[in-house]
Parts: sequence; C-alpha cells; structure tokens
Amino acid sequence: MSELLLLDSKTVFHLYFWANFFICILIFSYSISYATSENRQIIQKLGYGKFLLSIGWILIALRTIVPDFISINVANTIILASCCYETIAMLSMLKSDEKKSYKLQIGITIVTAIVFNIAVLLGSTINTRIIIMSLAVFAIYLPPTISYFTEKRYTFFRTFYVLCYATFEVLVVMRAINNYHNPQQDFFSHNIFDSLYNISLFLLTLIGTVGFLLLVKEKQDLRIRKLLKDRNQFFSIIAHDLRGPLGSSFRLSKILTKNIEEYSQDEIKEIIEMLHQSNKNSYKLLENLLDWSQVQTGMIEYSPKKIALNTLIKENVELNKNLALNKNITLSFESTELIEVDADKNMIDTIVRNLLSNAIKFTKKSGEIIVKIQKTPKKAEISITDNGIGIPDNIKGKLFKINEIVTQKGTENETGSGLGLLLCSEFIKMHQGEIWTESEAGKGSTFKFTLPLLETKNN
Repeated sequence: MSELLLLDSKTVFHLYFWANFFICILIFSYSISYATSENRQIIQKLGYGKFLLSIGWILIALRTIVPDFISINVANTIILASCCYETIAMLSMLKSDEKKSYKLQIGITIVTAIVFNIAVLLGSTINTRIIIMSLAVFAIYLPPTISYFTEKRYTFFRTFYVLCYATFEVLVVMRAINNYHNPQQDFFSHNIFDSLYNISLFLLTLIGTVGFLLLVKEKQDLRIRKLLKDRNQFFSIIAHDLRGPLGSSFRLSKILTKNIEEYSQDEIKEIIEMLHQSNKNSYKLLENLLDWSQVQTGMIEYSPKKIALNTLIKENVELNKNLALNKNITLSFESTELIEVDADKNMIDTIVRNLLSNAIKFTKKSGEIIVKIQKTPKKAEISITDNGIGIPDNIKGKLFKINEIVTQKGTENETGSGLGLLLCSEFIKMHQGEIWTESEAGKGSTFKFTLPLLETKNN
C-alpha cells in the first residue's frame, strides 16, 4: 500500500504544473465569462499568481539544464511572488484597509525573498532552503488567513475557503518540521511523507481555487440582491415622494390656468411662489435620485484632486446664506488653519450642500448654524451644528440606510426624501471617510464627516 503512495520527481512536477495550468484556464475563463468588472480584477490577480507559480515550477524542473541561479534563485523568487499575488486576491475580498494589507503582503514577500537568496549565496543545503521556503510561504499566507478568521462575516463558502487555507498553512509547517528532524538531501525526495504532502497540496490547490471562485460568485450574488432591493426602494421613493410635489404643482397650475382672472396680483404671486417651491422640491429630489442611481450603477467616477477644504466649504456657506436669511438664521464658518485633502470636489460639494440644506430646514427662525473644520490624527473632520429641532432616537439609527429611509418635516413644513443623507454616505465611503450624527430631540444636531488628509494619502 505504501508503495502506491510514492511519487517520483517527474510525477510531482507534472502534478503541480498541469494543476496550475488548468487552474489558470479556469480562473481566466471565469473572469471573462461570468465575473463583474469589479470581481474580474480580483479573479485576475489570483490568475496571475497561478501563472507565475507555473513558471516557477517549469524553471525548477529545468534544474539540470539551466544555470542554478535561474532554477533556484529566480524560480523560488517567482514562486514567492505568485504567493503574494494570490494573497492580495484573497485580501481583496475583505473589507479591511486594502492599501495597508497589500503593503504588508509585498513587504513580507520582499523580506522572505531576500532571506532565501542570501541563504543560497551563502551555500545553504537543499534541506535548509526547503525549510526557509516553507516558512516563507507560511508567513505570506498567514495575514490573510488570520484576517478571514477575525472578520465577523460567516457564510458556507467563506468558512469552506478559509479552512482550506488553514489546512494548507498547517501542512506547510508540518513539512518544515519534518525536514528539520529528517534532513532532505534531494529536492524531490522519494518517501511517504513527501508523497502525502504533495497529494494533499494538489487537492487543496484545486479545492481552494474552486472555493475562491464560489466565494466571488457569492459576493456577486449578494451584490445583485442588494441592487434589486435598492432598486425596489428607489421606485418606492419615486412613487411616494415625487407624487407630493408634482401633485402640488399640477393642482396649482390648474388653478392658475382655469381661474387666473379671479385672483388679485398678490394672490397670483403667492400661488406662483408656491408653485416655484414645489418645482424646486421636485428638482432637488430628482437630482439626488439621479446622483444616487449613478453611484449604484458605477456611472459616477471618483476623481480625487488636491483641494483646499476651507475654500470649498466657504463657497458652499456663501451660496446658502440667502436661504438661511429667509429664516433669519445666522450661518457662520470657523476654521483655524488651511486644510488640504485629496478629494473629488463635486462629491464634497454635494455632501456639504445637502448637510447645510438639512440644517437650515430643521432650524427655527432666528436660529444659528456653525460649520467647523479641524485636523484630527490623519484626518480632516468637518462638522455642521445647528440649534434646531434635533433628531428623535427612533430615527437616529435609521439614517444613511436606504431600506429604512425616514423623513421629518422642517420647521416650516419643508419636505424631503431622506435621500440626500444616503447620497452623502455613499460619497464619503468612496473617500474612505466616515459620517455620523450627534443629536438630541429639541436641542439641535451636529453632523460630522471625515476625509483623509492629503499628506496621509501621499505617504
């Protein structure tokens, strides 16, 4: 029985090479045929990793034909790079800070490649090199494996996938320990342990790849279900909130067209002002709906540029001063230093405009609104504070959620759809910032959001 499990070096090479070759075909075929544009990039990273792994194995198999530098140094460096690509693909599926995670993976890969190449130059044995490579691979796969375990989102495919890589990590460590206690003279040893190790690794490679593709598909399906749910909510908002102002406009225009001769100049002016306000509400709702739908479908491009946050906010405060004056509200802007951010100007304009409009809507006559910006560690914090009617506790937790949109009438019965806050939340997410509110019913509200500082993104 034990003889049947023994694999010679040629079999091992064919096993790894053809497995990776067919996996590459599977991955790139899936990315072209089924994946969305977002998921296609993630899948292709995995494909590049498998492709590099195939090249590494070819160079190792040519050990007696090509120079040792190519078959040992270059080949193993390529294999470590392939591991790096694969782990970056794994991390792309998580909600963690991608840039920091990628830098960590690249850093670990560079360090392990340097250590291995130094060991080769110093004339280390085959066994030592195998132990170093085993520990290097373990180190590269460890951070994403831990990240999958610690992120609290459990599904069948996610659990299945992470268990595959946890088993893979255990196997790699077992090989390093085995080689430490039983030194290996040849790269391809002909023993039971190595044969079982290679068979297990081959099966895990296939199962892990299928698990990854299923995980991507699951993510894609969840995204589609969310879009369908949001679409239904979208139509619900149109049906409910657009009917009000449009109905008012229709009735007012009907009054004017049928009975205009019966009204005085002042009455006609009042009706026209009401008609204007109704049309203005309709236009604002349509504008927010259009912006929100473009965000959901990826039609709005995030185009960050260096902007002076002070100037942008000051411009928006000046534009809203007339609206505030109509309610005799004092609108002021406070800033102690110049703050620059790398942001999309149009998006930040929309955020500030919506928050200022809400503050004016929910502040009583002769009230006060203060806009402040300040630096916090690595971020710029913008706050808009009013002394208006505040937000009840039962509404506070439902803000920024499309499936629980709630509306409040303003101090002069101004209406709104609640979509402006949702749009603000979407735009701030694109900037890797946060938005929240601090409020107490009857005592006013403070809306705050953060943006990464310019120097943070450049470092």
